[in-house]
Amino acid sequence: MNAERIDAHQHFWDPSRGDYGWLTPELQTLYRVFGPADLKPLREAVQVARTVVVQAAPTIDETRYLLDLTRDDGSIAGIVGWVPLDAPNSVELIDELARELKLKGVRPMLQDLPDNRWIENPALAPAIHALIKHDLVFDALIFSRHVPSLKVFAARFPELRIVVDHGAKPQIRDGHAAWQSWADGIAELAALPQRLVCKLSGLPTEAAPGWSVATLKPYVDHLLDCFGPERLMWGSDWPVLNLNGGYAQWFGAARQLTAHLDASAQQAIFGDNASEFYRL
Repeated sequence: MNAERIDAHQHFWDPSRGDYGWLTPELQTLYRVFGPADLKPLREAVQVARTVVVQAAPTIDETRYLLDLTRDDGSIAGIVGWVPLDAPNSVELIDELARELKLKGVRPMLQDLPDNRWIENPALAPAIHALIKHDLVFDALIFSRHVPSLKVFAARFPELRIVVDHGAKPQIRDGHAAWQSWADGIAELAALPQRLVCKLSGLPTEAAPGWSVATLKPYVDHLLDCFGPERLMWGSDWPVLNLNGGYAQWFGAARQLTAHLDASAQQAIFGDNASEFYRL
């Protein structure tokens, strides 16, 4: 593998498109266009060559918008889009979108769905088999409360490649009170016979303002203990990251928190694993 750095999780958006239900003017830091030109100086400053862009709206239109961005920017290595997995035409949509070489996976926004067990719905099966057929990744945007259902889902589709986004979003700002359920859930997912992988991303957003390397260390250590460097990939979660930190700050913290690993393990986390897993 080449020794390039890859950001395995970031977003681009344009609020005027109108389908980001969560992105409101109250989120002043985020409520503007964020595109490749905005990210370029940030990633180049820390020598990140390419990125995986992940959906931020539950629409096919946004997926097409992101795929259009790839036509003019070689730094976009892949797109994780959105498909209505429980819709009658889900298989046809996946077949169509899979013709786009830079579509690498799909992500239902599980954290926002009212039913924590939605992922267990048998009606999803045709769409999931279509993902497997096209060798597409399933990004799981979950909290610890979703772990039991994700385990059922993973057992049902052993050939599906699954990545857990943002380390399952530990509630770092709540401290010790929220630790155990998250830590147990991570250990359960990592122990599954299916080879789930996990993103070392999104942690600053879950921490209280003023977080430090020491704040994040127990969480990163636990992810390393459970998944190992061979199953973790670093992502910025930019520009959501701007709510509680900056690109260079989080990149530097992640480098410090993995500095005890050998060079090949660090390269796995900061590039090779994303390249291999997403078939970049």
